[in-house]
Order: sequence, then structure tokens, then C-alpha cells
Amino acid sequence: MTDTPTHDLPYTDDDLRAEAAAQYATLAEDPEFMCVGEQMDDDIVASTDGQDGGKTWSELLPFEADGGEAYNTAQRKIHGLINGAADVSEWAVNLGADGLEPEDHTLTVDGDDKPLVRLHCAFSPGLDDQARIAFMSRLARVMANAL
Repeated sequence: MTDTPTHDLPYTDDDLRAEAAAQYATLAEDPEFMCVGEQMDDDIVASTDGQDGGKTWSELLPFEADGGEAYNTAQRKIHGLINGAADVSEWAVNLGADGLEPEDHTLTVDGDDKPLVRLHCAFSPGLDDQARIAFMSRLARVMANAL
């Protein structure tokens, strides 16, 4: 990041990133309950992906089966997860601005049967899967040895 004005403009790259993060957070802040349901209609349920193309939420939980009760329950749970999600908007904006890609794998330190610390990493697109895996494995060993 740089805190110097951008090409003779009265704002910095950091100003742009801060505003982008604020707007990104606002978009996810409190989604309309009905919009969550509408988005679900055509989305493939992750656990069914690969099974003949997967099933959408409306196919998995058809309205006709129970008057929409199961679908509405899933919709309420998804809405609750969105509302309870951590605000990682600044992290997300900075990753994109720096050209980094978030890694799917995480490292978690558990205590009392619940996560105490979770690390999410992001890498340069030029770093291949083998290098990413090696880094995450070494970091996991360092963490395990430190505890």
C-alpha cells in the first residue's frame, strides 16, 4: 500500500482501498431476507455438485413437499450466517488490489473443542500448488512445534 497521492490527485491508494472496503462491507452488512431466497433458487447446493450437474436449492427442497418449510428454514440459516459473518472486507479488497489469491486451505488451532485461532493465507498467482502446499505444511509444523 502507499499513502502518497495518486498522480497528482488529492487522495491516496490507501484512501481508495479504505472506501472500497467500506462499500464492500456495506454490501454484505444486512442482505434482504427475500434476496437470499431468490439467490438460492438457481444456486447449486455444494454437496450435490458433481451428481449429474448438481441440484439447486429449489430442487433439493421443493416447495411442494412441505409448503416451503424446509427451504425457508435453510434460507433463515443462510441469512443468519451472512449476518454473523466476520467483516473481512478490508482484507478482501487488499488481496485483490495486491493481486493475491486466497488459499482454500486454512490452519486452525483448536482448544476446548472449538477454534481458537484460524489462519487464512493468500498467495501470488505465480506460486504453484506444490509451493503453496509446502508453505502451508511448514507453517503448520512451526505452529505445532510452538504450541
